[in-house]
Amino acid sequence: MTLLFDMPLEALKEYEGRNPRPGDHDDYWAAGLEEMRGTDAKVELVKADFQVPFAECYDLYFTGVRGSRVYAKYVKPKNAAEPHPGIVQFHGYTGNSGDWTGLLHWAGMGYSLMALDCRGQGGKSEDLGGVHGTTMKGQIIRGLDDPKADNLLFRHIFLDTAQLAGIMMDMPEVDAARVGAIGSSQGGGLTLACAALEPRIKRVAPTFPFLCDYKRVWEMELAKDAYEELKSYFRFFDPLHEREDEVFERLGYIDVQYLAKRIKGEVLMAVGLCDTICPPSTQFAAYNKITAKKDMVLYPDFGHEGLPGWSDRIFEFMGGL
Repeated sequence: MTLLFDMPLEALKEYEGRNPRPGDHDDYWAAGLEEMRGTDAKVELVKADFQVPFAECYDLYFTGVRGSRVYAKYVKPKNAAEPHPGIVQFHGYTGNSGDWTGLLHWAGMGYSLMALDCRGQGGKSEDLGGVHGTTMKGQIIRGLDDPKADNLLFRHIFLDTAQLAGIMMDMPEVDAARVGAIGSSQGGGLTLACAALEPRIKRVAPTFPFLCDYKRVWEMELAKDAYEELKSYFRFFDPLHEREDEVFERLGYIDVQYLAKRIKGEVLMAVGLCDTICPPSTQFAAYNKITAKKDMVLYPDFGHEGLPGWSDRIFEFMGGL
């Protein structure tokens, strides 16, 4: 099977990524996790206006790193066995946690679910900012010009995912040993990041993950659509690419492929081989670094779109929690 715009499948299975990995990557994330654990989350649950007979719906707020107040929807089943499994769910780039009705099937399964609103995107979570350098467009580039690499916004979002998973695991009705993570596109990248930074996550189901192997995206001339801000950044702030190596190395801190090796839970991942938004090679760069039990489902004729049967397969996979 040969891809018209990427690599043959045989090469994808061996591909290890192009984006540089910073030499202090492990220390960077150790410091991030230490900051997260030292943050008083001040978790608040507020009964939501939306309610159904078989589940309880809550607006959940917590304080993440750097003081931002972060929002998630929390749905827990009524009359379910306790402790029971939990799911943390992450949305696509610029989006939000969606409607309550899109979450209720997990309550029907007897599972609790938390769906995050990423800070600074289309939901209710705060983004307090405080970064030096451009905030012209996009969150990948936010913090690239800050003197401190730990001001990258996606660092904070990655830590929010792990913090949310920890909050889920601390709920008295939830079995901390039976928590899964799911999401598509940005949500797929965040699913991998969450499972890496909170290795107690037992099952991991990312769909065509974003935020992987930025330099490969650039070299394929696919810095458009979801990755368009990379092109905008260079055009406005480094038009001669004099800082190209420095830029991509800093992006390596928030490149999911370099977190993937930390994952301990079982992974089930879907990739569309015609995906021109998040190229297959970038997704394989992350998948190939996962050392835990894993499986990949390939959709040869599909891109960054709905994948027939995939939602059902995730539901069955998480049924094993």
